[in-house]
Amino acid sequence: MIDETAETAAAPAGKKPEPAAPQPSDEETRLSPAVRRLVEEAGIDAAKVSGTGKGGRLLKSDVLDYLEKTGAEKELVVGADEPAESKPAAPASPPGRREEERVRMTRIRQRTAERLLESQRQTASLTTFNDVDMTETFALRGQYKEAFKEKYGISLGFMGFFIKACIEALKAFPAINAMIDGDDIVYRNYYDIGVAVSADKGLVVPVIRNAEALSFAETERAVADLAKRARDGKLSIEELTGGTFSLSNGGVFGSLLSTPILNPPQSGILGMHRIEKRPVVVSDQIVIRPMMYLALTYDHRIVDGREAVSFLVRVKQCIEQPARMLLEV
Repeated sequence: MIDETAETAAAPAGKKPEPAAPQPSDEETRLSPAVRRLVEEAGIDAAKVSGTGKGGRLLKSDVLDYLEKTGAEKELVVGADEPAESKPAAPASPPGRREEERVRMTRIRQRTAERLLESQRQTASLTTFNDVDMTETFALRGQYKEAFKEKYGISLGFMGFFIKACIEALKAFPAINAMIDGDDIVYRNYYDIGVAVSADKGLVVPVIRNAEALSFAETERAVADLAKRARDGKLSIEELTGGTFSLSNGGVFGSLLSTPILNPPQSGILGMHRIEKRPVVVSDQIVIRPMMYLALTYDHRIVDGREAVSFLVRVKQCIEQPARMLLEV
């Protein structure tokens, strides 16, 4: 053990011993350099802040909590040398899931895409609209649907009514059943009606050949058969080609109004939509009727506006008076 008294006595005579270094105050002991700088920037009295560190030591988090509680508005710049015991920054919100999946287009969808682009490039498409009161067709269907199914083994839907109505209108306005071939217009006196069907692999439009020669029951059976085989992927290429006119029923998916796209070289396509009860004026009285919007897209190169509008009016008349259509009067 070293005797400090002896060392002091051994100091050269006449030389005063060096004074002891000053001891830090309690306040200085409580504050690290970073905390002291924060207190000075905030302009607060450190004695008023309760320290939560070891031995009452003041931490930056204590100062920040104090500023938050007292509503201090002074902007503080926290140095990079912030001690480890300070409050960690709030973690950033995790980003949303951004997954992608690449699936090759089916051949049917590829062909459909090609046809749609061809339609936009090769035709002068225009769409005209009308609405139809479904009251009489509803009544006729409701009256005979049970007997119809019992006799023919097939449900009585609405597509048969519209196919028959379109054939009547096409007979009256043959340009909509025609096609352009080079510099010629080819008028066709047969009616191959395409019916758009949504299948798992994409939209397809199978064709009912010589639909004008079919009875109402045969028409409904053909529609049901093509739709089923389309969903099962059992249609042949021949059944998907040709056609002189098409129908598309977006109403089964809830569509209120749309503009169908032509299927070249056809010159017309009818868009059907959902049936919705709406107030209409009948004989100067406001009544509620089941109404459907119809849309006819046509190739303006071959079909004039007068013919297109008149075609829709004829379809409307046939649906609103289905007995006359079926009786051909």
